[in-house]
Amino acid sequence: MDNNTLFSQSISLKELGIENAKIHYQLSPEELQDITIKTGQGIETSTGALAVNTGEYTGRSPQDRYIVKDSISENQVWWGKVNIPFEPAAFEALYNKVTAYLSDKDIYVRDSYVCSDPNYRLNVRVITETPWANLFCYNMFLRPEMEELANFDPEWTLLCVPSFMADPAVDGTRQSNFAILDFTRKVVLIGGTGYTGEMKKGIFSALNFILPVFKNTLPMHCSANVGKDGDTAIFFGLSGTGKTTLSADPDRKLIGDDEHGWTNENTVFNFEGGCYAKVINLSEENEPDIFRAIKKGAILENVIINKDSNEVDFEDISITQNTRVSYPIFHIDNIQPGSIGKNPKNIFFLTADSFGILPPISKLTPGQAAYHFISGYTAKVAGTEAGITEPQPNFSACFGAPFMPLHPTKYAEMLSKKMKDANVKVWLINTGWTGGPYGIGSRMKLKYTRAMITAALNGELDDVAYENHQVFGIAKPQTCPNVPSEILNPRNTWEDPELYDKKAVELAQKFKANFAKFEEFANAEIMAGAPIA
Repeated sequence: MDNNTLFSQSISLKELGIENAKIHYQLSPEELQDITIKTGQGIETSTGALAVNTGEYTGRSPQDRYIVKDSISENQVWWGKVNIPFEPAAFEALYNKVTAYLSDKDIYVRDSYVCSDPNYRLNVRVITETPWANLFCYNMFLRPEMEELANFDPEWTLLCVPSFMADPAVDGTRQSNFAILDFTRKVVLIGGTGYTGEMKKGIFSALNFILPVFKNTLPMHCSANVGKDGDTAIFFGLSGTGKTTLSADPDRKLIGDDEHGWTNENTVFNFEGGCYAKVINLSEENEPDIFRAIKKGAILENVIINKDSNEVDFEDISITQNTRVSYPIFHIDNIQPGSIGKNPKNIFFLTADSFGILPPISKLTPGQAAYHFISGYTAKVAGTEAGITEPQPNFSACFGAPFMPLHPTKYAEMLSKKMKDANVKVWLINTGWTGGPYGIGSRMKLKYTRAMITAALNGELDDVAYENHQVFGIAKPQTCPNVPSEILNPRNTWEDPELYDKKAVELAQKFKANFAKFEEFANAEIMAGAPIA
């Protein structure tokens, strides 16, 4: 009898309200993949990766994410459209329904933890209805050593039950799906959705409260890597801006691709044990590290598979544009041991500006950095959502508002202090459009974006001439190694420069309109970072 079997026999979920369930504890990735395939819940692709369909939901559902309003959260959380309050009594009733629903069933239990720095480690017990959701958690959370399991003490519990549908009229939800955080019970409760990102972001949201409130540590929706000299770079950005792609650099070691903490000791640590990357239009040429990570143990979500060859068609988005892959971080060759970096020296704010206005690279003052951090700007392109026929601005505070329980200025103040204390350089990178907006211009070439970031990291932009943007006031370098100088000033790439000027002012006004809700909390330095037109 192996250790996992022995441990599973000693595990009891009665205190959680789950009775007589058949517990599959700490199964290996191979076992979970085999069960998924044998039960018809997924198929193996030509590379050995597992492909699954997450069902009705192929992305997060922000309107159905709640936080229990209790003595811990009531006066700390920034309540509103992002953080929707849920009554404690309603949560208890719904929780009891879910645990009763899991009783007498086959369930998959995994003990894991988050936060790679031992000083901030948080133990999490994951209980999932499906084997592939458990495999996702093996990939994405950190993996305890076997000898740790005998005395494993979970501080938080995550339950994910896609087939359980809430009754909105009775349960207090908006519709049948839900993702709810309870800071008193220390529970993440997910039902009615099979989208695995809800599990990952549920724990991330919990950490975004726990770390600043109780640990004086800044949580960040960012990727991070380390150079040969030990310098850490941080990449903030919303989905689709290149956060995962640009941090996977053959000349630098990856700390992580999405979620990190910045400590008082001036170290940066990964929350996770894996990566969750978009795979739309993925190619080995453009993103070799991600492409090669899609092998046995990786999980592809909502991709189209060629029935004859079992090969993935990464260009087919007939299920969703949000096709994804999760894989353990050790599927990447060039990783930072321990997933901790020191000495942060450069921060990059990534935006995919589909209006074609922002420069491909610019240097920010501390005030501008705080302003753009609170703004969290990117832009949606036409066709990504029903009814969108032209580019639309998308502002998400701190580049991750859906996961931030506190007011955005709390995170901005922490970031601003850390940037000044560590003398960090902050850069705004536009990975979006050049030569005009979406539909007229073209997407900035990845090789140029990589060259600009490399130049910034190597100090090659320290002594070049800069010119301030006439509308946004941010400093544009006039030259950059391995990048054509004409693309560094976006105005020069437009066929009609006067139209560019008009559209730049229009975008600046959208920035200001969005920032109006933060003005009363922002100091003079932050307000000075606003667009000047």
